[in-house]
Amino acid sequence: MVFAESIQKKFPGFEPELTEQMEQDAMFRQIPAGTELMRPGQFIRSTMLILDGLVKVYREDGEGNEFFMYYLKPGDGCALSMTCMVGQETSNIAAKTVQDSEIIMVPLEKMDAWMNQYKSWYHFVVKTYRDRFEELLKTLDSVAFRNMDERLEFYLKRHQKMLNTHIIPITHQEIAQELNSSREVISRLLKKMAERGKVKLHRYHVEIIQL
Repeated sequence: MVFAESIQKKFPGFEPELTEQMEQDAMFRQIPAGTELMRPGQFIRSTMLILDGLVKVYREDGEGNEFFMYYLKPGDGCALSMTCMVGQETSNIAAKTVQDSEIIMVPLEKMDAWMNQYKSWYHFVVKTYRDRFEELLKTLDSVAFRNMDERLEFYLKRHQKMLNTHIIPITHQEIAQELNSSREVISRLLKKMAERGKVKLHRYHVEIIQL
């Protein structure tokens, strides 16, 4: 019953019948922060719906460098896992929990059946594709049309919005990895932002003052 209440709270558009089906056929998992959920080359057997916490989706090259794409927050679904499931293809992205998270894992066969059976699920999947496409466009625009200082400010604003806090728990090295830059460049740009009163710099986090 607690599981059903959590679904209804985070996914209020789902029909009661769909919620009941999820209780029967989906898997509820509590996952600690820092856990890998998806990796490149992995076959995807189920898609993720986020009940609580935060999941980071990113690309990773052969040397272990990360390129941040977007976050999944409570009420979101993972469009890329849905795409891989439908096409029976391996994943080309990675995902891991940033915070302790509660996740619903929906098996492939149920995802397909529910598309025809429940209008709310169909509309949710379509909206998930659209929302993630818009997120990817924002990321692409940031890379293609902004210089690094603008990309850094966009990156910090995005994290502030998603984490709902002005304290961003991240190091200069982690920012550099996610923006595909060097630590020296990021540190220099952050120092300039600090001098202009936009941020305060700490050892393990960045404090946003005004962006």
